[in-house]
Amino acid sequence: MLDEQDKNVIRELQKGLPLVSRPFELIAGRLQMSETELIERVRSFERSGMIRRFGAAVRHHDLGYTANAMVVWDVPDGAVDEVGQSMAAFKEVTHCYQRPRHPGWPYNLFTVVHGRTRDECVQISEKISKKTNIANYRLLFSTAELKKSSMRYFE
Repeated sequence: MLDEQDKNVIRELQKGLPLVSRPFELIAGRLQMSETELIERVRSFERSGMIRRFGAAVRHHDLGYTANAMVVWDVPDGAVDEVGQSMAAFKEVTHCYQRPRHPGWPYNLFTVVHGRTRDECVQISEKISKKTNIANYRLLFSTAELKKSSMRYFE
């Protein structure tokens, strides 16, 4: 059973982490608890399965990255793991995952790249292509960013 302080911790965490060097220290101060106590509560939430995943979503537009593209790659099936790891290692790649091929759609590895311009996304993809020797690929540019939202509890 959650006590009121647990609910307050959850309310604060679902607001997102502040962009400071010690976000848990700042949140703990708002909750009138120590940073160590807050971190231990979060870890106990994870251990109990109450929190299954603790992640962050960066608003890349706020950082000046206004162009993004999903790059779809036709990678030999036996090389997907190796090539995928190589592609995922590029700092401009935020997502990299394998998908099944479909009739008329030969692409089986997808990456998402972010750049300040569309041309920068093209250049990044060319660099990845050269490094991995995968020449059959396409860039699919985003036309709109849809709202991202998470579940909200104890409001």
